[in-house]
Amino acid sequence: MTIEEQARARWAELMGAGGAQDRTPGTPVAADLPAPAGVTATAGRGQVTVTWELVEGAIGYAVHRGATESGPFQVVDHGGGDVLAVPHGPYADTTDGRGGWYAVAALATVNAIGPLSAPVPTAPVSTAPDSGSPGAGPATVTVKVGGSPAGPLHRVWQEMVGSEHLSHLLCPDTTGGRVIGDELREALRRVHDELGVRTVRAHGILADVYRDGTYDFGTVDRVYDTVRELGMTPVVEFGYMPRDLAADPTRTVFAYEGIISPPKDWDLWYELIRAVTAHLADRYGLDELRERWRFEVWNEPNLSVFWSGTPEQYWRLYASTAAAVKSVDPALAVGGPATAAVGWIDDQLKVDAPVDFLSTHVYGTVPLDLRPWAAGRPILWTEWGVTATHGSTINDSVFAAAFLLKGMRSAAGRVAALAPWVASDHFEELGRPQRLMHGGFGLLTVGNLAKPKFWALWLAQKLGPAELPVSLSGDGAGSLVEAWASGYDDGGIGLLLWNSTLDHSRSAGEAALARLVRFAPQLAGPHTLRVWRVDADHGNLRWDGTWPSDAEWAALKARDVLREAQPARRVTPGEELVFALPNPGIVFLEMRPV
Repeated sequence: MTIEEQARARWAELMGAGGAQDRTPGTPVAADLPAPAGVTATAGRGQVTVTWELVEGAIGYAVHRGATESGPFQVVDHGGGDVLAVPHGPYADTTDGRGGWYAVAALATVNAIGPLSAPVPTAPVSTAPDSGSPGAGPATVTVKVGGSPAGPLHRVWQEMVGSEHLSHLLCPDTTGGRVIGDELREALRRVHDELGVRTVRAHGILADVYRDGTYDFGTVDRVYDTVRELGMTPVVEFGYMPRDLAADPTRTVFAYEGIISPPKDWDLWYELIRAVTAHLADRYGLDELRERWRFEVWNEPNLSVFWSGTPEQYWRLYASTAAAVKSVDPALAVGGPATAAVGWIDDQLKVDAPVDFLSTHVYGTVPLDLRPWAAGRPILWTEWGVTATHGSTINDSVFAAAFLLKGMRSAAGRVAALAPWVASDHFEELGRPQRLMHGGFGLLTVGNLAKPKFWALWLAQKLGPAELPVSLSGDGAGSLVEAWASGYDDGGIGLLLWNSTLDHSRSAGEAALARLVRFAPQLAGPHTLRVWRVDADHGNLRWDGTWPSDAEWAALKARDVLREAQPARRVTPGEELVFALPNPGIVFLEMRPV
């Protein structure tokens, strides 16, 4: 069995068993939170929109469904995996079996759930002219933009992106005939230049630092120098364990065999972290480290696939690491616990050590609202994506693109970072890619072709500097169809809309979820309208073979651009814009004064 095959087998074994160490999976703890009030469930075409009032102290909500008022009630499973909860409503249930009765429970943590609300029956959608009807004509959503700017638009996607371990930047090998290191550098350059991303987080930075009692910073320097030359700042994730410092160096993860063991000598671990931090301060300057760098302790220690020690040993690791960083300079930012599925957030704040930021991960749902736990600390979602499954076709889909916008819009204004996992399909956790469209996590393919996910953020980057108030009404308004509106310095309007659901069973598209959108922009004079789309026919990279030939690579590169979906045209005050928005689908409208 090859190393890659062993890594995949071990991964499948642990993930199939749950892999969690924090609490027994599937056994929730009662939360001292009230049941949500004001629950409604409104049926439209292909979906039921569930709404509720927010509960103080809740980080999220679990939507339940039952066939009758007396239940039994089960959490609506949209197939996303990790955590079947959302940070707020409205929630679009598009799963098979939708309808019946709904109830909602508030979460204090992912394992602490409050009581269910009183069940409510599904009611039909309004048949007002701007709503559409489930039975006749197109289902319609009306968008209204207007009012004073709500403040600067928070471009939350700009703060951070994930990457394969950064020594991959130095790799001279090829995948698909492409040089790995060169292409990973180009991928990071592209997310920096085109999406505005400022920092990059990756695993495994400590692998080559400590050997035979001595330190070697050569690889770290080459890697971090490269990142900084690209205009980005590294997020220092302290892991995995150097072989010569590991209590059990046979405990590894991934094809590159990152060691997941606790240290055999805690004093040596402290000295290692102090030495690394001091070296970075000497090389790049304390002022830069204070202002821009963050130090995160390990990766997903609540999964045994990533941490072979006990939870208590992880908290000892955290406290030792934080103390070592702060010994170099108390102003340096250190945090964690960098857990999977929003685990251990409550435990992180009990540790007797500095916690300058909270970090955690989730896949398949919108990031939960950790502000009740953060107590004013920055919240960093240092990994996030549509699925945690390696090689899932959903990673390459328009569904994933619309999912990214749903999460970014929700997170804006309440988190410091929401980092898509990852920038590039040059990624070797369970082995290197075997074909171009293999369901990799990247925003960009091998060859640095843009996937729909990349174009979604590229369109978000086109939004103007000021956020404008926006409201939606109709069938699926705010649950399926969402909007982000902005103003430009010249008085123009940028409007980003998407039609999406969290339901993975609808990832290939669903005709019943398509909507007709109506928008009458409030314009002071004539404007030029430009339109971009991401859907089945726009910005949707397709390739059925294994690897392209040189000529095919050239042809794919020539098409690696998101062209306008229709010719630019003039719009006048009072004119209504009407356009189709498939599910999944994205449209961006730019209106500039003539």
